[in-house]
Amino acid sequence: MRLINRHPDRGGRLLLILLPFALLLFAYFTGSAARLTDNPNDKLLPSASQMVSAIDRLAFTEDKRSGEYLFWQDSAASLSRLGLGIGIAALAGLCLGIAAGILPLLRAPLSPLLTVLSMVPPLAILPILFIVFGLGELSKVMLIVIGITPVLARDLEQRAREIPAEILIKAQTLGASTWTLILRVVLPQLLPRLLIALRLVLGSAWLFLIAAEAIASTDGLGYRIFLVRRYMAMDVILPYVVWITLLAWLMDLGLRRLTQLAFPWFEGSKV
Repeated sequence: MRLINRHPDRGGRLLLILLPFALLLFAYFTGSAARLTDNPNDKLLPSASQMVSAIDRLAFTEDKRSGEYLFWQDSAASLSRLGLGIGIAALAGLCLGIAAGILPLLRAPLSPLLTVLSMVPPLAILPILFIVFGLGELSKVMLIVIGITPVLARDLEQRAREIPAEILIKAQTLGASTWTLILRVVLPQLLPRLLIALRLVLGSAWLFLIAAEAIASTDGLGYRIFLVRRYMAMDVILPYVVWITLLAWLMDLGLRRLTQLAFPWFEGSKV
């Protein structure tokens, strides 16, 4: 049987999923044990007990100065900024995508503009955002919005253009107005694509958030990572990176399940 036609069973698939993670953990803890044997004060590859101790201190012990549990405070701050930024970007991207994809009068100016804006490195304009919006929450949220909105809008614009013209013509012959077309024909086609596009830009959204928090913030996951880096506190940094990865994966899984439940007919929901 050709390799391309071989499919693992459920047990084999689970094993193949877990195998690379198991190998990665094995390689890490083997290297950690070797380094700590040579130098018990080594900070580059902390042991599991060192990382558990650090997280216990941050997540389950009140901070003496603030009285807060720093791990959960950082998580809540980052998730609130990320959620607000993604929500605004999703709404703006949907509106711009519909306008550029369906309305010819708006397509001419919007489509080239979105193309240009999507090429601007968002981190390059971070100082401008701090100057314009200050060092508070708004600048961090706006970095996420500016970073992913053009990408979402271009993706939805392309999806809107792929809607067969026959469907739009038939709806118009039945008396549908422009708003009816958008609400009853275009929007149902774009909403599932929006959820899939959000899954694709989650990594970028987290990147912009961490960068903004690292430069100007007093809390957040990115702030904590860059705060402790000066002490080479890898026992804090590594668990935080794993936690961020887990949160991103859970968000991706949630968007995937939502797509499957809300739009089971959409081909992309099976991905």
